[in-house]
Amino acid sequence: MDRNILRACREDPRRTSTDIQLSVTSLNEPVPLRRTIRRRLQVAGLHGRRPVQKPLVSLKNRKARVEWAKQHLSWGPREWANHIWSDESKFNLFGTDSIQWIRRPIGSRYAPQYQCPTVKHGGGSVMDWGCFSDTSMCPLKRIVGTMDRYVYEDILENTMRPWARANLGRSWVFQQDNDPKRTSGHVANWFRRRRVDLLEWSSQSPDLNLIEHMWEELERCLKRVRASNSNQKFPQLEAAWKSIPMPVVQTLLDSMPRRCQAVIDAKG
Repeated sequence: MDRNILRACREDPRRTSTDIQLSVTSLNEPVPLRRTIRRRLQVAGLHGRRPVQKPLVSLKNRKARVEWAKQHLSWGPREWANHIWSDESKFNLFGTDSIQWIRRPIGSRYAPQYQCPTVKHGGGSVMDWGCFSDTSMCPLKRIVGTMDRYVYEDILENTMRPWARANLGRSWVFQQDNDPKRTSGHVANWFRRRRVDLLEWSSQSPDLNLIEHMWEELERCLKRVRASNSNQKFPQLEAAWKSIPMPVVQTLLDSMPRRCQAVIDAKG
């Protein structure tokens, strides 16, 4: 019975004690109590834990991610030179959407000094678009309202392209994810007209996009800075963005082989 209980759990770790009870019960054997099943699993070292949440990546995208990682595994600073990394991000006026951890004594959960104050919906937010290369940071662009293909084209034409030509010349490669507004025919026509080279990108790959870590760096810079409204928040974001030192960018570029290897090891 012990072996059957362990086998049932290992075949599907999501099975509850009730599920296991039904699967191991036969006509000729006594029915184990659910409490007994849980106890036997604990003795075997199989404790109930909340699983780590991860996005559901399709088989097609997993294969594409592995292929992309293999193609770029050996790339170094020379190959990544003049590549532009881009994306947009939301910044709350109050607090953060990310998980915050604290250290506290047992039994002090509700003590005020161990609580994180919040307001509904983060008290408002500011949406920004940004990009950077190995040598320069593009000015942040504030997004008011919904960002659609027309807003995105305006950002590319009036923010990204002037900065890229001034800092990178005419030879550079632009990275973007596969969001529908970016892959729309309208935006694709803009890239063709402007003869912009695009970095081939795998869907569901924020872990490979270096700008995601730049957004985290930006949040850390403003962790203790307060803003009463969005008009006050955006200048703070602009100033902090400009102050991020280029060694941070170089560290991220140096991490690309490790990122690629991690994707390969995890089979996408």
